[in-house]
Amino acid sequence: MTTYTLHVPDEVDPGEPEALDRAKLVPDAFVWPAFWFSALWFFWHRLWLAGLAVLAAEVVVWLAGLVLGLHPVAGFAIALLLSWLIGLEASSLRRWTYARTGRPIRDAVTASDTKEAEVKVVARWLREEGARLGTTAPRPATPANTRAESPALGLFPEAQGPR
Repeated sequence: MTTYTLHVPDEVDPGEPEALDRAKLVPDAFVWPAFWFSALWFFWHRLWLAGLAVLAAEVVVWLAGLVLGLHPVAGFAIALLLSWLIGLEASSLRRWTYARTGRPIRDAVTASDTKEAEVKVVARWLREEGARLGTTAPRPATPANTRAESPALGLFPEAQGPR
């Protein structure tokens, strides 16, 4: 199960259905595209400051390898470890960027995939809209015949005792 965070702009009211069109859902998991493409993944998601920081870190590691005269295998291992760290922290950097630009975390759900997370987020968000409007969720219908005339409990209503 993965935890997903919902990021919605500050200016929207809780429960406003149209706000979900501008919402971002971020999984808290390892990001394979960020591992493989590092800074390009950040730029693709318009995370400019985080992308520049990742690009700067990669350049510094590359230059340090050249200055220290590291063996190419050691340089590759260090670059691989840096990419692994980027894949681990990509979601955190994405959440940090959203919070910095006015999209704080509004909700968190646990789900097995993105579709299930979206369903849970929409259900919670619309429940908040109902609470804001003063309506409650519909209650399940109760059977019309509640057997109030029979004092017997359980599976044997014919055992009503002496008549």
